[in-house]
Amino acid sequence: MKNTKDPTYRGLFSSDWNECLAPCGPFDVIAYHYPDLSEELSRIFKHYTGNEISLGQAAGQINQLLPAPITQIQMDTYLKSSFRCYTGVRSLIDWCRDHDVLFMINTTGAIGYFQRALALGLLPPIPILSAHPAIRFPDSSEDPGQVFELFEIQDKTRNTLAAARAFGIPLKRIMIMGDSGGDGPHFQWGNSVGASLVGSMTKNSLETYCREHGIPIDHRIGPTYQRGDRAEIEREMDVDFSGLIPFVTERLSL
Repeated sequence: MKNTKDPTYRGLFSSDWNECLAPCGPFDVIAYHYPDLSEELSRIFKHYTGNEISLGQAAGQINQLLPAPITQIQMDTYLKSSFRCYTGVRSLIDWCRDHDVLFMINTTGAIGYFQRALALGLLPPIPILSAHPAIRFPDSSEDPGQVFELFEIQDKTRNTLAAARAFGIPLKRIMIMGDSGGDGPHFQWGNSVGASLVGSMTKNSLETYCREHGIPIDHRIGPTYQRGDRAEIEREMDVDFSGLIPFVTERLSL
């Protein structure tokens, strides 16, 4: 974790990435280079986002499938061909930076994905990242300001709390955004400390988790899916994430 100057932040926005800020999955780089593994990767992804297996178990299963570790060249090839994030995501990240809101990507995706996306200029600078170290490349000057390793779903909560404490951000000024049941424990903790909760492209697995645990979702962006619904990518890409700015502004004024 690199040392940086300590700015004063008014709040913390901690968001998942895959199918939350971007229409992609954490294993897509593997499927891109090894398309014969796509079906099995999809099965593993659904099992852990549905809280049927742990992230550690999912990572172990994927490691057994991979014929060789993903290289930096492979990651760059995939990103140059396939990188997309939802409309307005860059604007939201830039707005947070310009208005003293710490923007944190907190995801089960790979650290190396973000290292290379930043190095290739596909994302604006990210002050703090929480992600899985299964794919990680040598440090570079384009890396996020601070990097937390995430090994299990519960680490999303630990890393959000660590970021808030590191910058002296009150817990009630945290906003957490997620899309699936894998974000359920993060939402449950957020609800317990008075954080604001945002559902993005909200899946039935997250709705079910929140309903069963009595967790109110404060705001939703994008379509809300029922069980068995297929993702509507064109509809998702029409959603403008800069539309979250008024919600963030309102929450910071409370």
